[in-house]
Amino acid sequence: MSRFDTPIDRRDTDSIKWGKYAGRDILPLWVADMDFAAPPAVLDALHRRIEHGVFGYGGPWPSLTESVLAHLKNEYAWAINPEWIVWLPGLVTGLNVACRAIDGEVLTATPVYPPFLSAPYFSGRKLNRFALTYSNNRWQWDMTALQQATSAASKLFLLCHPHNPVGRCWERDELRALAEHAEANDLIVCSDEIHCGLILDTDKRHTPFASLSPEIAQRTITLMAPSKTFNIPGLGCAFAVIANHTLRRRFEQAMHGIVPHVNVLGLAACEAAFRNGRDWHRELLAYLAGNRDRVSEVIANVPGVHMAHVEATYLAWLDVRPLNQDNPAAHFEANGIGLSNGADFGAPGWLRLNFGCPRVTLDEALHRLAQACYKA
Repeated sequence: MSRFDTPIDRRDTDSIKWGKYAGRDILPLWVADMDFAAPPAVLDALHRRIEHGVFGYGGPWPSLTESVLAHLKNEYAWAINPEWIVWLPGLVTGLNVACRAIDGEVLTATPVYPPFLSAPYFSGRKLNRFALTYSNNRWQWDMTALQQATSAASKLFLLCHPHNPVGRCWERDELRALAEHAEANDLIVCSDEIHCGLILDTDKRHTPFASLSPEIAQRTITLMAPSKTFNIPGLGCAFAVIANHTLRRRFEQAMHGIVPHVNVLGLAACEAAFRNGRDWHRELLAYLAGNRDRVSEVIANVPGVHMAHVEATYLAWLDVRPLNQDNPAAHFEANGIGLSNGADFGAPGWLRLNFGCPRVTLDEALHRLAQACYKA
């Protein structure tokens, strides 16, 4: 039996995920928040920090920085300098800061994580969208559409890598094509790599966009966090990696006065996760891959719904357009399963399912999903 098999009751707690449907018989498989306890090493580090008893203003310390450098080198063969790191209280904060720091229009591809669509708006930037293509059961870049969406006013490209919600682990040749486009059009690339530790296919590996070449590193803002991989999003700890000194200063200046320091518990958890979370992480990936396969198996035998293979993340992107529901998210909620509405990602008629939960919960949710499809 896996440590991830045991359900943890999150009802009547501070959980946004479970609180959304409080008092209703609806299983929440929507927001990207797993129903698993954090790694023991993280819990131990938090206990030690709490026992200290003082929670004044804090900041990163040398061994924390060293843990980040070692983690990036060991996991992704990416060597960075410590001064490139800018600590953030969350990855979404980083997206918004990037939009404020770069003057000009913003590019991104849909479907995509909703803050990619809202951050330019909040920053007073024009957003130009283009669509990913879906063919042969695989999501891919439409380079022609990207070229058409790029204008002389385009200055920032928001990249989701690995991709939320379509579950792609972008391959090196795909990334190189994007890099060539960025160089040809003088674009800064803000690469959201928060799911980089969640590659489920054992024959694939995450390649940080900035690691493609020294030249690409000079035009890249990489956003990372331990939050998704180690299931600690509520601790609010993330960081940007920015090699270009001028770009880093612009990013930091855009933070001034509006972005708070990272809380000290989040920093402690980050170091513990990167230093001592490897065994837990290995078990998690195997468990999530099993859950992914279970979702695929059920979906393949249910009419009116389809999904592509999920290479990375714990999120399945479901095409339910054949069900002809005006509001598919509401239809599934009425049948006891809460999913993310694809319209929020720029893709009405699709739904996102979070399979980061114990298998007993997942199996009940998939039963309800199948019943909802048959009732449509």
